[in-house]
Amino acid sequence: MKTSAIILTAAISYASAFAPANIPRTTISIASSEVAADVLEVAADVVVEEVESPVAEAVVEKVNTVFDDYVGSFDFRGKVFKFDPLNLALTYSDQVPWFRECEIRHGRTAMLAVLGFIATDFVRLPGDMYSFESIPRTIDAHDALLKTGPMYQLALWIGLWDLIVTIPACQAMGQGVREPGDFGLYTFAPGDKKTMDKKRQAELMNGRLAMIAVGGIATQSIVTGHGYPYL
Repeated sequence: MKTSAIILTAAISYASAFAPANIPRTTISIASSEVAADVLEVAADVVVEEVESPVAEAVVEKVNTVFDDYVGSFDFRGKVFKFDPLNLALTYSDQVPWFRECEIRHGRTAMLAVLGFIATDFVRLPGDMYSFESIPRTIDAHDALLKTGPMYQLALWIGLWDLIVTIPACQAMGQGVREPGDFGLYTFAPGDKKTMDKKRQAELMNGRLAMIAVGGIATQSIVTGHGYPYL
C-alpha cells in the first residue's frame, strides 16, 4: 500500500513537471500565428495598392515636322504631298528656313524666266541690240548680250540687291524675326491667315512648276532651234 502511494505520487509529479512547459509553447505558437497572419494581411494590402495605383503615363511631346511648320505639303489636287525622300529636313533641321528661302527665290525667278522666255518671242525692248535681227532666238540672248554689255549690268544690279536686301533679310531669318521669302510686300496680300496660306501654297506650286518648265523650254529651244511653242 505504501509502495503504491509512492508510485502514484511519482507519476503525478512526472506529469506535472511537463505540463507548465507545454502551455506557454502553445500560447507562443498561437501568438506567432496571429502576428504572421497580420503581416501577410498588411503585405497583401500593399501589393493590392501597388497594383491598383495608376501607372504614370509617359508624356510624349509631339515634334512638328517641316511639313507641319511650313505651307507647301499639298499638291495641285489638294492631296497631301510630303516629299523629302533623303530626309534633308530632318538631317539639317537648322537649315530648313534657308532651304525654304532658296526654294521660294528660285521659284519666283523661274516664273519670271518662263514669262520672259515666251514674251521675247513676240516683243522686244527698243534698240538694235535687242531686235529680232540681232537676236533671232531668245535662247541666244545670253551669249549675244554678254558681248554688248547688258548682261554685266544685270549681274551688277542683282549683286547690289543681294548685298543690300538679301543678306540682311537672311540674317533676320536666321534670328527668327523674319519668315523665309518675306520682304514685307503686303500691298495686295489678303487680310486673314487662311487665305494668305492658300496664296503661299499657290506660289510654291507655281514656282515648282516654273522651275521644271524653264528647264524644258531651254532644252526644247536648243534641240529644235525654234521659239514658242518650241516644236
